[in-house]
Amino acid sequence: MQLEVLQRKENPLLKRVEVTFKAIHKAEPTPTRDALRAFLAKELKATKDIVVIDFQASTFGRYETVGEAKVYKSKEEALAVERKHILVRNKLIEPEVKKEAAPKPEKPAPTPRAEKAEKAAAPAPKAEAPKAEAKPEPKPEKGAPREEKKPPAKEEKKPAEKRDEKKDEKRAEKKPEGKKKEAK
Repeated sequence: MQLEVLQRKENPLLKRVEVTFKAIHKAEPTPTRDALRAFLAKELKATKDIVVIDFQASTFGRYETVGEAKVYKSKEEALAVERKHILVRNKLIEPEVKKEAAPKPEKPAPTPRAEKAEKAAAPAPKAEAPKAEAKPEPKPEKGAPREEKKPPAKEEKKPAEKRDEKKDEKRAEKKPEGKKKEAK
């Protein structure tokens, strides 16, 4: 991986050097933030713990990563100035773990199937009379004749349907003679 420093700016008020960089990584995956910090530390003759990468971005189809970094005079100054989420990304501080308000109650252990069957077999206090089991109807044998179903009787056409027929007739009249179809 090759690293080029594109821009370097001194910031004496915040006691840091602001750097814009470009990393070229042919035949390698996009470098991690940690690897870029190590390369920047070598390039800028600093230790890895005072280098903070603000952002890094790779372009699709290219072997380049462009980003911005800050090199502080000491780690304490970096911790005082930088935002917490940036420090967590650069692994300079540990992420804060939110404490739970109250421990969650554990779910009761699932009952084995045998116990469920026993509970289901036991009569309930408000037991009703047992229902008679319905026997399935015997299937007709293959040789037995089947009942024929009669088609339902035709209903008279409603007035809306009659209006539709009139529209269809008018459309048929308007069509050219070669393409004229009969109304159904």
